[in-house]
Amino acid sequence: MDWLSAATLITLLNIIVIDLVLAGDNAIVIGMAAKNVPKNLQKRVILWGTAGAVGIRVVATVLVVYLLQIPGLLFVGGLMLIWIAVKLLTDKNDHANIQAKNTVGAAITTIIVADAAMGIDNVIAIAGAAHGHIGLVIIGLLISVPIIVWGSTLFIKVVDRFPIVMYIGSGVLAFTAAKMLTEEKFIMHDYFVANPIVKWLFVAVIVVGVLVTGYVVKLSGYSVKINDRGQLTLPKQLGHEANIAPEDSFKVQADSNGRLVLVKVGSDPTKSVG
Repeated sequence: MDWLSAATLITLLNIIVIDLVLAGDNAIVIGMAAKNVPKNLQKRVILWGTAGAVGIRVVATVLVVYLLQIPGLLFVGGLMLIWIAVKLLTDKNDHANIQAKNTVGAAITTIIVADAAMGIDNVIAIAGAAHGHIGLVIIGLLISVPIIVWGSTLFIKVVDRFPIVMYIGSGVLAFTAAKMLTEEKFIMHDYFVANPIVKWLFVAVIVVGVLVTGYVVKLSGYSVKINDRGQLTLPKQLGHEANIAPEDSFKVQADSNGRLVLVKVGSDPTKSVG
């Protein structure tokens, strides 16, 4: 393998992008698991917890790389990756079940176990993007993990401010998934090899389809319905993001643009729900 070829560098870039967009929440898990440990020991917990999590991630990804060589599994992996790409745009991960531990050993264990549970999508995506190159998997993780751990706050702020970053990441996932489907020798590999135009049209349809589906599903999650009595019905996703419970009470205010704003009674008015 030519390490400086354009194909290799593009593959490596895909791995890094995939790991960043899928593993951003893992940094939150690390912080939550270590927050009750004495401050002078928190760096040790984060270092060893991350090292253990990365070790498991590398081993799992290498295993999946080899498993994807079994006829038919590349196709299955591609379908799973399409689902993961859509979920990236529509899901909000809930970290409420991550418990902070007050001992070094318990906190490290929590980080490793939580990362392993949350990292299944990462493993499948990176294994698919690597095209069998184990070295690229390891290099990609070595580059992206420090960014995830030490630059997590900045990365999350960038994603919140520029949502297009998640669409780019989802597009990379969809592209990887489409390539996996076209390279499955058990299905239509020979046909796509003989008809490259059809292959790239197929890839384009998958990528556009994933992005449009993610956008439509996410948009529908913010649709508020009004019944004949003037009552508002909020979708679950919007209620979850706004932290609204059935027992909450609200008052209505108007903002500077004349829009009505619901303000939770007893809450900070600067943190209102709009």
